[in-house]
Amino acid sequence: MVERIAIISEHASPLATLGGVDSGGQNVYVGQIAKHLAALGCKVDIFTRRNNECMPEIVRSINGVRIVHVRAGPTRFVRKEDLLPFMAEFADNLLAFCRRQTRPYDVLHANFFMSGMAAMHIKRHLRIPFVITFHALGRVRRLHQKDADEFPEERPLIEKRIIAAADKVIAECPQDKEDMIRLYRAKPSKIAVVPCGFDPMELWPVDKSDARAVLNLDPNDRIVLQLGRMVPRKGVDIVIRALSLLAKTYGIDAKLLVVGGDSDRPDTTATPEIGRLQRIAEAEGIGERVIFAGRCRRGVLRYYYSAADIFVTTPWYEPFGITPVEAMACGVPVVGAAVGGIKTTVCDGETGFLVPPHAPEATAERLARLFTQPVFMRLFGTAGLKRAHDYFTWAKVTDRLASVYASAAQGASRDLAGRALRKRAS
Repeated sequence: MVERIAIISEHASPLATLGGVDSGGQNVYVGQIAKHLAALGCKVDIFTRRNNECMPEIVRSINGVRIVHVRAGPTRFVRKEDLLPFMAEFADNLLAFCRRQTRPYDVLHANFFMSGMAAMHIKRHLRIPFVITFHALGRVRRLHQKDADEFPEERPLIEKRIIAAADKVIAECPQDKEDMIRLYRAKPSKIAVVPCGFDPMELWPVDKSDARAVLNLDPNDRIVLQLGRMVPRKGVDIVIRALSLLAKTYGIDAKLLVVGGDSDRPDTTATPEIGRLQRIAEAEGIGERVIFAGRCRRGVLRYYYSAADIFVTTPWYEPFGITPVEAMACGVPVVGAAVGGIKTTVCDGETGFLVPPHAPEATAERLARLFTQPVFMRLFGTAGLKRAHDYFTWAKVTDRLASVYASAAQGASRDLAGRALRKRAS
């Protein structure tokens, strides 16, 4: 097993409050794998961009993981779409930090394409092998978002170079692997499929009435939950339209609880997407039944999941999607769009239902089926809880990642030995 690991996550710090514009699944992923690698006895440093002048260079977390804030560009928030011009500085400062260490890192784990650029830079100078989890691929994003995608045009070309240079590439689901092979001509032998996960010490089923009491929710309401970042591609508008159809077509009144945003209280200035969704809800005649809760702390998540009758997630595309797994970990059935990782985590007809993307009618029909047949809710919730524990705990995910790291390090050692032999022979 490798002992010293550098995790690079230029825009997504595990210290960030979740639910904001650039705070979501990657932040959770980085924090959790670091924590569990430390529990295995590894020395772990996380490198993220310094976006606040008050931040110290190094923060020691309670799990013994060091979080290193790397100077790159202005010491304030910068959207990830605008960070590329500062990545050369990020890579140079990260390289300088690595050179100051008394012992070199055994492996680098880059997260997102810009962190991959930094990992390539370090590998070039220090010959440290690296693996990468992209969390999203530029060509997939462009296919779905088209002109709304504000990342630089060169992103896919950078990603292709990173895939070629990486010792291992981590796909978060089979669809992610297929996209890498089809769109980037990645070698299948280089790709390891390792999913995301959940922490059983953080998420578990809470009695529904107790959870609703904590959140001041009516114990008698039918409640549908949507939780995550407030951006158009998450498809919250589809859930709102499905809720409207649920009432108009099936005569079932339910409330939609929407958790996420850039402030603790819902604020359309801080989170313009909330304003857009509110207008859609008003146009559908259900404004009073769509409740925006703002962002929430990780420690409160289990109450939101457990308070819901059904969790719904209908993104346009999703590289993995942690929230369906988290909902299942709380014993809640999931209705999810059949895209990306959701196709893997949610078993259609067993732990919930899969619906086509951009399909409020199909989503409404599946919601109606669950509300009118509560036995399915119970069975799906129980099956989802078992599936989450069988396949998606962070401890199991991290064990698999540790094997990928070891494979990358061993492969790099063989390559170095081979080059040395060829050099002597010449």
